[in-house]
Amino acid sequence: MWPLTRIPLRMTVFRHRAGFIRQLCSSMEPSQAATDQSNTTKTDEPSILVEKEGNITMIGLNKPHIRNAIDSEMGRQLTAAIEAFEQDSTASVGILHGLGGSFCSGYDLSELANPDVKPQSVILQRGGVMGPTRRNFKKPMICAITGYCVAGGMELALMCDLRVMEELAVMGFYNRRFGVPLVDGGSVRLPALIGISRAMDLVLTGRGVRAKEALDIGLVNRVVAVGTGLGQAYNLAMSIAKYPQMCLNHDRNSMYYATYQAKSLEDAMEFELLTASEELLKEAVYGAEQFKQGVGKGGKFHDIKKKSLPDWELQEIAHEINEMPKPKSKM
Repeated sequence: MWPLTRIPLRMTVFRHRAGFIRQLCSSMEPSQAATDQSNTTKTDEPSILVEKEGNITMIGLNKPHIRNAIDSEMGRQLTAAIEAFEQDSTASVGILHGLGGSFCSGYDLSELANPDVKPQSVILQRGGVMGPTRRNFKKPMICAITGYCVAGGMELALMCDLRVMEELAVMGFYNRRFGVPLVDGGSVRLPALIGISRAMDLVLTGRGVRAKEALDIGLVNRVVAVGTGLGQAYNLAMSIAKYPQMCLNHDRNSMYYATYQAKSLEDAMEFELLTASEELLKEAVYGAEQFKQGVGKGGKFHDIKKKSLPDWELQEIAHEINEMPKPKSKM
């Protein structure tokens, strides 16, 4: 299990007592938390909660009474929230998480059971049923997995770049039991992540996957203690957001192209090269100048950003340097 780090005290998710109670629920076993929540219904709160802390955007699924199952309307709201994050020039990394003890139990089957709803109209939504699942995001997105992350909820997790999973959480395509197909990228992304043999096992059997196995097969990137999923996802997001974003997103986009779109090795290599724009190279030159001045030397990853000082402090530093006694020249 990955070592715990200090969680920022300014996390906005803990501002209200209600949020604190929801966070406590994640410390239960998935089945216990889900049972306790099943008797509670909340219709006065928004289905999607968006909070921002610096350049990190947190997008929360907020239907804990049904383990954050997503219907068509909630899927459209999630799409709008993610698109707003992508268009926000001050936001670098996003976190997708669930409130109330579980990440997401998948598509809300009660909608599909409604005789007035046509299954084709649900499945054929342009962007995806569970959200904008039929494309890659424009910026890095981390999934904080707590409690149940199953069926369409697992497809949501797969569309994120990285996954942080609490040690008592469970993943799996539980929709296999009811004949509900994967239509939000699950059968496309999973083989690319863990290989077709392991993916076939999970897709055909629908069995649950616990945290240790998920980490071992590369399904998730971090396993953390119960109750720390969102905080550890936030810490991971901050470690990514501190880097030059233009370069980071170029390399990210190149990997996605090579994995899903490239026709050959030569095609992938050409994409990597030709998308290195002049503006991107200017960022690289600036980084080289910073390194020349001593920033990041010795393999250091912390304190790599140039600190902006107010004019008065710069003037003071310059004055102190000028006032320093000069060494006397030897005769």
